[in-house]
Amino acid sequence: MADEKDSRSGSIRRPSWDHPVAATVALEGGGLALSGLAAPVGWPFGWQPDTDFILLVTGRIAIGPAAELYSGAGSPRRLAVVAALLALAMVRLLVAAAVHWALPALADPGIGTLVGCLVALPIGVAVLAWFLTRANVA
Repeated sequence: MADEKDSRSGSIRRPSWDHPVAATVALEGGGLALSGLAAPVGWPFGWQPDTDFILLVTGRIAIGPAAELYSGAGSPRRLAVVAALLALAMVRLLVAAAVHWALPALADPGIGTLVGCLVALPIGVAVLAWFLTRANVA
C-alpha cells in the first residue's frame, strides 16, 4: 500500500500493518490463545467457551488490519469489500464442508465452521488488500 502524506504536518504516514495477511494470522493466534486462557478460568465455574465465543473473540481481535486497510483506502472501496466478503463466505463454506466430510464427528459441535472462519479471514483480508491496492494503482 502506498504511503500517504499527512496534510497538516507534512509527515508521511505509514500503515501500522505492513503485511496485513500475516498480521491477521498472528492476531488470530492471539485470539485463540485468549480463548484458550478463558477455558481454564471458566472451568471451575462450569463454563467452557463454545465455538461461537471463540469465533467472536478471534474475529474481533483479528479484524484490525482489514479495518485499517478499509479506512486508509480511497473512494473505490465498495468493490473491494464485496469481493472480500464473497471470498470470505466461499472459503468458509468450502473449508467447513471439507472438515465436515473428513471428520463427521466434529460436525455437531461446529468445529468445521470455526476452522472455516479461521482460514477464510486471512484470505478475505488478502482479497481486500489486493483490490484496494489495485484500485489505488489505477
